[in-house]
Amino acid sequence: MVDVSVVVAPSPVLLTPGAVAGAPGSPDAAVAWHYGDPFGEQKAAAQRVAVVDRSHRSVARITGAERLSWLHTITSQHLTALTDGRSAENLDLDLNGRVQHHFVLTDLDGTVWLDTEADRGPELLSFLRKMVFWADAKPEVADDHAVLSLLGPQVDRLLAALGIAELPEIYAAVAVPGGFLRRMPWPGPDSFDLIIPRAELGAWWSKLTAAGAEPAGMWAFEALRVADLRPRIGVDTDERTIPHEARWIGGPEEHGAVHLDKGCYRGQETVARVHNLGKPPRNLVLLHLDGSADERPAIGDDVTAGGRTVGRLGTVVDHFELGPIALALVKRSVPAGTELVVGSMAAAIDPDSIPAADTVQAGRAAVDRLRGR
Repeated sequence: MVDVSVVVAPSPVLLTPGAVAGAPGSPDAAVAWHYGDPFGEQKAAAQRVAVVDRSHRSVARITGAERLSWLHTITSQHLTALTDGRSAENLDLDLNGRVQHHFVLTDLDGTVWLDTEADRGPELLSFLRKMVFWADAKPEVADDHAVLSLLGPQVDRLLAALGIAELPEIYAAVAVPGGFLRRMPWPGPDSFDLIIPRAELGAWWSKLTAAGAEPAGMWAFEALRVADLRPRIGVDTDERTIPHEARWIGGPEEHGAVHLDKGCYRGQETVARVHNLGKPPRNLVLLHLDGSADERPAIGDDVTAGGRTVGRLGTVVDHFELGPIALALVKRSVPAGTELVVGSMAAAIDPDSIPAADTVQAGRAAVDRLRGR
């Protein structure tokens, strides 16, 4: 069970007819898990256009002339060249390169907006404030704003409701009345986040659904996210996770959260060492689960092979096409055909989810040459 230490007030969108809240104690307890037709909602998000209430995410903002250059020095992403109206994913790492925080940021009109998981927001903001020193940067909570997500190939039907002429490209953002719309590369090819004043959440929901967006719960969002192999911090990661394990390597142009061409930041040594010399101890993979079991496994359960623990289970969800699926961090040495067990369920690794064997890294090749190999 995930420990959600921050209590989030229920979203007003939960008053929508048919809304069923996320399970008590889960990360999504404050928003709708579904609206009565979970698989139909997934189809809407994948094939038409759906709106998902993600207002339980923690939102913050950073102002000041040095906001980007300062944030560049303490996090994993290259931000000094980020232009107005651009977004990126970013990580805060500890000294050993383990992931502490994952967040999405957008720089727009002199302000960096960032959002992350509700239970991570206060700690992330506390870290940022402690690191300001003399920089002209002011991080502050922005809980007066909230996140909605728009998913599906027909999001362009909502242009008039959004008050914009065209949709932005991936990681770009455009202003909308009171907020902004940014395009993301996940959980599907047509994914957008709408950051708007929290006080206007209900009004925006009504306007978007009236324009044709179909209500979809977090079940739909999570199913598409898992199928797309996109991890969720604190759910699909643990205290040992490093960026390479979670597929967060690469700058915005590679849809990643760790830029490999930038200066020193906390945890960079581990990132560089794994990238140049080694391999991550675990890989994030997609599991197909046996749906006939009576009891579903829980987040954090062991993944075993022949009675031996070989991994950690993350998100478990039913997908409208793939059936029961899950994300898991599994030892790199475990091949795709291995018979796995999670809880009381049999599981199998999707072979397409195993990272391709890379060519020999430049650092490893140099070492081999020195040793005469």
